Amino acid sequence: QVQLVESGGGLVQPGGSLRLSCAGSGFTFRSYVMSWYRQAPGKERELVATISSTGTTNYADSAKDRFTISRDNAKNTVYLQMTSLKPEDTAVYYCKAATSVFLAPGQWRTYDYWGQGTQVTVSS
Repeated sequence: QVQLVESGGGLVQPGGSLRLSCAGSGFTFRSYVMSWYRQAPGKERELVATISSTGTTNYADSAKDRFTISRDNAKNTVYLQMTSLKPEDTAVYYCKAATSVFLAPGQWRTYDYWGQGTQVTVSS
């Protein structure tokens, strides 16, 4: 049974920092692309950051220079270090695990799994 469990959310003042964690189980963690998404009230879920199985990272413009995604394959855990937090970072943060399996030339099957989310609130 695949599980992704986020933790580390909470209430923080503007300019503060938080580190989110997402522990995975039930799948081959090291082979999956891991991502953090967020969804603010009344808005669509948006991609924040991604880290490939080889450690390549990508960030949304809103996260560049403030957030850092990392992974520890020995612990089956992905992290999101967030600094210089702003009120507009307030959202539920979700982690996602994704991979594609080759079936035949030109045919791939994609598997993706989501965590339950953790609330981040940035407010004074």
